[in-house]
Amino acid sequence: MTEKEKKIEKADSKTVLIESVVEAHKSEYGCEPESIAQAPGRVQMIGEHTWFFKDKTLAMAVNIPVYIAVSRREDPNLHFNFVQLKEKKKCSISGLKVRKEDKWANAIKSVVYGFNSSGFECSGVDFTIYSDVLPSAGFGITTAMKVASAWALKDLFKFRCKDENLAQILLKADRSFLELDNTLADIFTVIYSKENSIVLTDHSKGKYFLLPFKFKDMTVILTDTGVPRVTTWNEDSLMQPENVLLLGELKDPKSTVFGGWVYDDRSVEKNEVLSVVGEDVRRHLTCIMNEHRYVLDVQSALEKGDFTGFARSVNRSHEGMRDLYDISCPEIDWLLKRVLALGGIEATSRTPLSCGRITGKGFGRCTYSVIRNSDVEHYMEILQEYERIFGFKSSCTIVKPSRGVRLL
Repeated sequence: MTEKEKKIEKADSKTVLIESVVEAHKSEYGCEPESIAQAPGRVQMIGEHTWFFKDKTLAMAVNIPVYIAVSRREDPNLHFNFVQLKEKKKCSISGLKVRKEDKWANAIKSVVYGFNSSGFECSGVDFTIYSDVLPSAGFGITTAMKVASAWALKDLFKFRCKDENLAQILLKADRSFLELDNTLADIFTVIYSKENSIVLTDHSKGKYFLLPFKFKDMTVILTDTGVPRVTTWNEDSLMQPENVLLLGELKDPKSTVFGGWVYDDRSVEKNEVLSVVGEDVRRHLTCIMNEHRYVLDVQSALEKGDFTGFARSVNRSHEGMRDLYDISCPEIDWLLKRVLALGGIEATSRTPLSCGRITGKGFGRCTYSVIRNSDVEHYMEILQEYERIFGFKSSCTIVKPSRGVRLL
């Protein structure tokens, strides 16, 4: 198939998908949607546990699309229909609040709250949510729902506000309505990402930066390992002001690196500063420090188009998640060990030919792997072996770095 034929096939499949969204809306509400927005899924790559320490996060928007279709109602109510889940929810605008039974619908309610509490008045709306990947997978589907809803509502009610205003509305919705504080990187990634890029979020400055991701001979695969998600320790115990102050003592200004500082990881200095905490907290804080270095190393590698440097940092980051942050498990470690072995005898820890890391919601059960195109079939065989050995049913998706939210 030629490149032109591939583009035509892709355009045709997208048209069919949009028609499915429109038909689902018509079937439920009796009218065509007045606005449709599409937002990408998201994969956290390195640094997602460091936001509390005003650190840096790397994330990739991926071509797992979430569609939100909207139309106005004649009453002041909100109706929600998640097509793939076959679930419907509803509430009144005057009675906006988080309800446990509303689950995924709370995310969209938060966006309406964000607009109304920011001087933009939403009236009654019918929502259709269309996503082949469900929020429970941990690939940023909930954030995509919120961002796409914001863009669709802005278009529906002709609100006059810029993208940066919408980002602030979404952050307000998360903090004030959902009581979430760690969504800055998610929102920046889903809004501002471009094709073939990774988004670096600097939490200390509240800014984002686009880094090129152009490894043409490599394939990115997301895998849900099927392992039950278990909280191995209480992460809130690490998110304490006194721990922020400890790491603040180890921050060393350095104008020659991206962001302007590094952690002083000299053994004497680190041992002295972290001597006041227990061994578990010490290991977790050491992991936070290491993650900052890996983000900087990846930033440098991506700017140079250096896959070896990129892969080395990703693999080391997973080792930190396993050995220092205590969130991996034998099943995921087994799978990623075989990802690293895909390079055969040519690959070493210093010169890897592939890479992978744990990712996903909370203490995630998912992985992302970046492997050579020629190794994709072998990876599928590894997944079959994984299922035979551990008994968990896995699923995987080949993805590409995607552009951010847009109206259709």
